[in-house]
Amino acid sequence: MSRGEASIVGLPEAVGRLCGSAGYLSDGHRESARRLVRMIERAQLRQRVTMSYDPTRIGHRGANNQDTLAGTAAEARARLNDLARAMPPDCWGVVIDVCGFDKGLQQIELEKGWPRRSAKLVLRIALDQLAAHWHLGAEASGTASGRVSAWLPERPPMFADDVQP
Repeated sequence: MSRGEASIVGLPEAVGRLCGSAGYLSDGHRESARRLVRMIERAQLRQRVTMSYDPTRIGHRGANNQDTLAGTAAEARARLNDLARAMPPDCWGVVIDVCGFDKGLQQIELEKGWPRRSAKLVLRIALDQLAAHWHLGAEASGTASGRVSAWLPERPPMFADDVQP
């Protein structure tokens, strides 16, 4: 896998295509899109395509209440709700359509009646806001590497045979 392909893994197709276009999206944009995709998956908002044989789902007859959700899914939904309130509605609509429902930018423009290439701009603005919300910059900052500590040499011997004179 090449370096370009590795940076696109885990991203929606529309975001992946924009990553290839001459630096249109920064690393902060890509990481914020990845985080949003993971959060949407944790929230279990995508429709299931296959049959689930999970024993916790048997007998519920399609009940999808907050009570039946796992704690992590409910927490992820609450975080998504907070993000939706923090962003303008148009930005949230585009970013959730792209990252959550894998819609293409042209499809979004047709659905909303927007001019061509406008969804691309709104997506970038939305990813800017997500990156700012999560404090992600265009470049990583901080120390280059941390101190590596190993506990093995300092461990006391466990058995009498381990003691060396």
